[in-house]
Amino acid sequence: MTTSDIRQSYLDFFTKKGCAVIPSASLLPDNDPTTLFTGSGMQPMVPYLLGETHPLGKEICDSQKCFRSQDIEDVGDNRHTTFFEMLGNWSLGSYFKDEQIPWMFEWLTKEIGLDPNRIYVTVFEGDDKVERDETSITLWKQQFESVGIDAKVVDNAESVGLDGGRIFPYGVKENWWSRSGVPANMPVGEPGGPDSEMFWDFGARLGLHEASEFKNQPCHVACDCGRFLEIGNNVFMQFSKTEQGFENLPQQNVDFGGGLERIAAAKIDSPDVYNIDLFDNLRAVLQQKSGKTYGAEAAETNAFRVVLDHLRGAVFLTADGAPPSNKDQGYFTRRLLRRAIRFGGQLGLDTNFCKEASMAVINTYTEAYPELTAKQDEICKILDTEETQFRATLKKGEKELNDYLEQNGSIDGAKVFYFYETFGFPKELTEELLAEKGMNIVNPEGFDTAKAVHSASSKTASAGKFKGGLAEHTDDTTRLHTATHLLNAALRQVLGDHVQQKGSNITAERLRFDFSHPEKMTPEQKEEVTRLVNEQIKANHAVGYYTTTPDEAKAAGAIGVFDDRYEGEVKVYQIGDGSFSKEICGGPHVAKTGMIGTFRIKKEESSSSGVRRIKAVIEGGDDVEVAEEIS
Repeated sequence: MTTSDIRQSYLDFFTKKGCAVIPSASLLPDNDPTTLFTGSGMQPMVPYLLGETHPLGKEICDSQKCFRSQDIEDVGDNRHTTFFEMLGNWSLGSYFKDEQIPWMFEWLTKEIGLDPNRIYVTVFEGDDKVERDETSITLWKQQFESVGIDAKVVDNAESVGLDGGRIFPYGVKENWWSRSGVPANMPVGEPGGPDSEMFWDFGARLGLHEASEFKNQPCHVACDCGRFLEIGNNVFMQFSKTEQGFENLPQQNVDFGGGLERIAAAKIDSPDVYNIDLFDNLRAVLQQKSGKTYGAEAAETNAFRVVLDHLRGAVFLTADGAPPSNKDQGYFTRRLLRRAIRFGGQLGLDTNFCKEASMAVINTYTEAYPELTAKQDEICKILDTEETQFRATLKKGEKELNDYLEQNGSIDGAKVFYFYETFGFPKELTEELLAEKGMNIVNPEGFDTAKAVHSASSKTASAGKFKGGLAEHTDDTTRLHTATHLLNAALRQVLGDHVQQKGSNITAERLRFDFSHPEKMTPEQKEEVTRLVNEQIKANHAVGYYTTTPDEAKAAGAIGVFDDRYEGEVKVYQIGDGSFSKEICGGPHVAKTGMIGTFRIKKEESSSSGVRRIKAVIEGGDDVEVAEEIS
């Protein structure tokens, strides 16, 4: 079975059990300001696990794209990845343990053919607040007995080791789930419950335990020696915290999550997840371009893994709307790509390779994620441009850094910030280059201090600006502000919905508008954008605003990337009936588009990687009346 076969088998299996298949959510969470990325299959489902009604019913399954930025530094071993897919199925008050455990055993052993003799499980051992999960123990024993395996239960595995066991009870650290951690930390009203994890045994024959740092400790399924790989976790959300202890929830839920790549590694019986077929196309490109072989030499293999993981992650993040940049999610995309290029250098990849490598990723996932193919030209162009720019940055910054170290013998945090601010040389790369020389940053907190001083200085310099990017509130800036909304809408109509505002600045003389787009606009595109804007101006549409919540504004089709600055309610400015332009904005705007004057683009240029900049002016225009609230 290929990994794609495993994914489809899972969805087909749970469809037959009555689950509705939902598509993967974006890697960029919608309406969740608490996190930058979707980091688990459960994350988009939390509202429904807490009681909201899912439109597709009580039984759901999917394969969810996930990204965990906290794992970037760990990539290089045989199992860590930043991007991965999580197979999930949920019962929202429908089936429970009696169905979930037998179904998972059936799918793993019969549908994808994993040897049940190599499968081990853990359950919740109980504590002074919640009883031992005897139900799960009984169900697992029945499953193993059905294939002739006597499933011995072994307690205290951390001390006694495997001891011939098959089912291992662990405490709250290993086998309890709630958003606030262990039962003692849960606030009143918080839901949670025991979980039951499933592990694949790569076998003692590989000597993974003996070669690990845990070799002098008992080997058990939840240790980190590498012999056992967790391939899935069944969370049984069945309790609610009360003043008196715990009581059963009226709606008992199942939340299963299983790493697709890990299950595929178990299927081919390889402790190295990078040996699965999802990496075949990309691995082949890297081997061909570098002349090196994956697995031949330890240090080079680690470098291969970093490039394999990071390029895959960068492709998916860019496709989901986070191209490389200096802030928010795009910062991590840039970091992935730059680390991939740096580690590619250890393989001899000293010229651009990210474009060809990105196509290898896209071709691998074209069936499961056709949106990658639809955006392949944009993705490849963005990443290739980023690579070109970074190679120039890397060459100059590395030379300057080495010269500085040669002259001074060390570098402190404040100077590291200087290299970042002056040459665009990231702190992480400075740390990695120093580590290669056996050095560390002296006084590392100086970096944050210097950064804070720089930030305060920047804020002082821009203190005179008004909300919405206006340098002042005059008739001319108000006209240009409304023209900017028309420009934004026209760009999205001509270039596509990938266009997002990345910044604006308006003075009495001109507007400056930054927007996401991977390439230079053609003369024909600029001409069409200009025509559309002036067409809306000549129509003399009424402009007005209404107040609503950010969620309702988005549901109504309003655009606006700055709505996270507002709390509670936002203003939505619409032009005419809102079919051409409807944006979340603080104002002010003209009351009629005919007051604006004639719109003209003066210049279109690059602002940064994947971001273009338009400078435009207006000529003429009537006296301005300010738009009012729509009654």
